[in-house]
Amino acid sequence: MHFIGRTIPNATSFPQVILTAASFNPDLWYRIGQAIAVEARAMYNAGQADGLTLWSPNVNIFRDPRWGRGQETPGEDPTTASKYAVSFVRGLQGDSPTGERSGQLMASACCKHLTAYDLDSWKGTVRYTFDARVTAQDMEDTFQPPFRSCVEQGRATCVMCSYNRVNGVPTCADYNLLTKQAKNLWGLDGYISSDCGSVDMIYGSSHYAKTPEEAVGYALKAGVDINCGKFMHQYAGSAIQKGNISESDIDRALFNAFSLRMKLGLFNGNPQKLPSGDIPPSQVCSTEHKNLALQAAQEGIVLLKNTGNTLPLARSNVTSLGVIGPNANFPPSLMGNYNGPPCVVVTPLEALQSSIKNTRFEAGCNIVACNVTKIPEAVQLASSVDYVIMFMGLDQDQEQEGLDRTDLLLPGMQQTLISKVAEAAKKPIILVLLSGGPLDITFAKNDPRIGAILWAGYPGEAGGSAISSIIFGDHNPGGKLPVTWYPQDFTKVPMTDMRMRADPATGYPGRTYRFYTGKPVYQFGYGLSYSSHSYEFEAGAATSIYLNNSLSPQAHPNDPNTLSYDIASLGFNTCGELKISATVGVKNHGPMAGKHTVLLFSRWPSTEHGRPVKQLVGFQSVHLEAGESTKVEFSLSACEHLSRVMDDGRRVLDKGSHFLIVGDEEHEISIIA
Repeated sequence: MHFIGRTIPNATSFPQVILTAASFNPDLWYRIGQAIAVEARAMYNAGQADGLTLWSPNVNIFRDPRWGRGQETPGEDPTTASKYAVSFVRGLQGDSPTGERSGQLMASACCKHLTAYDLDSWKGTVRYTFDARVTAQDMEDTFQPPFRSCVEQGRATCVMCSYNRVNGVPTCADYNLLTKQAKNLWGLDGYISSDCGSVDMIYGSSHYAKTPEEAVGYALKAGVDINCGKFMHQYAGSAIQKGNISESDIDRALFNAFSLRMKLGLFNGNPQKLPSGDIPPSQVCSTEHKNLALQAAQEGIVLLKNTGNTLPLARSNVTSLGVIGPNANFPPSLMGNYNGPPCVVVTPLEALQSSIKNTRFEAGCNIVACNVTKIPEAVQLASSVDYVIMFMGLDQDQEQEGLDRTDLLLPGMQQTLISKVAEAAKKPIILVLLSGGPLDITFAKNDPRIGAILWAGYPGEAGGSAISSIIFGDHNPGGKLPVTWYPQDFTKVPMTDMRMRADPATGYPGRTYRFYTGKPVYQFGYGLSYSSHSYEFEAGAATSIYLNNSLSPQAHPNDPNTLSYDIASLGFNTCGELKISATVGVKNHGPMAGKHTVLLFSRWPSTEHGRPVKQLVGFQSVHLEAGESTKVEFSLSACEHLSRVMDDGRRVLDKGSHFLIVGDEEHEISIIA
């Protein structure tokens, strides 16, 4: 995309994906994909885009809270990441929300980075040479589901292989991963691209190949069709001469690349006379898209603490307001990793000033890293106003592509500044955090002088307006954390340890809400509202699922009392019959109307044999007026939603008890033969 000195100088800047994931709203994800595709087409029509292949979405699992690129992802949960991938890709490529496709693609989506990529640069280990040692079990139930869903259900037309190795093999040189799995098993109808420079690194950084030609051979024969960079173009000729590749390998790659361009309509004549050829520059930064950016930020922001109903503030009660913090009035802090020039940016300070005339500002820190402070000035401001709102957290100097964190604490002197301001303020202060990754803010969670805490991710161009609307009660927060917020103690775990499951014998605590055995600062799915809600499973819900008694379960090798059915052996038809419906009653007890997300989990009677503590199986958002009730129905498949993965990567369905969970409510279902 080219902006400088062009007809279209800007584009709508949506929140970083980690924040929109917190909305748990597939319709929102779909519409964001749609909007991006429309703006891409408008730029292409105006001659400002070289093509329509957009290398998005990033659906890697946010496995470790220190990862600098976690902000680009839908979070730590495979189910959420999978649903995000499908919804966003369908919107971006111009399909219907349910996946129907008619005619030419709007744009081409590329699901990246296949696979087990979640470390950039940590304590001397870099992504270009890192060998992710991943078990078959973790690969099947954690790392691969988003990519499989992206291709099978989302029908993405591209998959990008990653920089790292997996179990010794560079992903861009892995035939089993790229051709056997992505192309043949999942049915990718499109092309595979390398990440930029990753084919070079098969030779240069990882020394997996002995020559440049051998590296080209490994990549092309593994299934790579497009090399981001010049390496393949530079050495393909000599690779043919040396016998590392054949012309048929190049023909296949060209076929996949040009077939995709045909699906985009790029060879169909005058683009202005084709579908989408009449999308004008006015569709970029349209009112509709800017409103969507605001909605995305509003729906994602998470209320972490609200002691004594500190929030919302009534404008009429605020005669003076103090705004403190390095993230209050610095537009780049709203954007995060990867963004174009935004349409219009409203900083949090500007949004608050538009509501409260007597608003005063003190940054308190020189930069977000906060190595130089103005604590006396901030304390003076805090002690002289009715209310104080602090904007702290991280920015791209702490976390981004190529930069992982080494701890989970607020940077520099931020914590000292917050505590000093809270001590001086007349009333409990409001703390707003901008970040992609989790933070250990136990001190703020437990400090009674900090009345409310909001996490706003990197909320994009409308972030300031979104935060202000929540602070003053124009919008009732409904976001829920898409990642676990770990304590600082978690940083004792090497980022290079890829194991998901806990190992009690060595004290390894496990990762993500599904396997972590420690006490989190805030758990996955946590998020408050200005209203209280209650749930109950509807009477008459199914309590048993019956299998044909001719099917024989297998005993666990080390536990004869654990009986399981192999999902592959059950087959498509049998699994298709094992469906149940769970209906949950939801009530908004007030005092405010708002959108509320219902998260449905399942669990087993124990975590033996590598079972998760629990796993998300579905989610739905509903809008409820104060005092209103509704019913939410979840359609579940036993083979998909109640199964687990064995050590060898096989998926099985355990005979016996399973439990559905929503809030504090549980409903037992038994698998019976």
